[in-house]
Amino acid sequence: MSFAFPIRVYWEDTDAGGIVFYANYLKFFERARTEWLRSLGIGQQRLREEAGGMFIVTSSEVQYLRPARLDDQLLVTAELAEAGRARLTIAQRALPAPAHRADAPAAALCTGTIRIGWVDAGTLRPARIPSSILQAIQHP
Repeated sequence: MSFAFPIRVYWEDTDAGGIVFYANYLKFFERARTEWLRSLGIGQQRLREEAGGMFIVTSSEVQYLRPARLDDQLLVTAELAEAGRARLTIAQRALPAPAHRADAPAAALCTGTIRIGWVDAGTLRPARIPSSILQAIQHP
């Protein structure tokens, strides 16, 4: 089941043609991942302070399928695709927000696979994700 976070496209998100600048989809994906974790009770600042670690992006693969434009309303999703001891793979999509007809499926505008790794906050060396965090993510 995907977590969905609503985003509106602002002027600052677009290029001169009023189309979302390609790199901004990574920002949208980051916001959705952060809010997904927050919805599970996992605040990123608290992770640093209490668990002594943090997630960092280790790789991203993004496919741009259709443009989003100025003032569009989007839903950006985050869904756990794979969990390991020190990293997670998150599947993400940017979709147009549902129209008045809920039965009409929305075609993705952009899709991505983002890999995040857990590191020690002080040394930035890879470490194991604490079991309590993995539990919350895998079994919400």
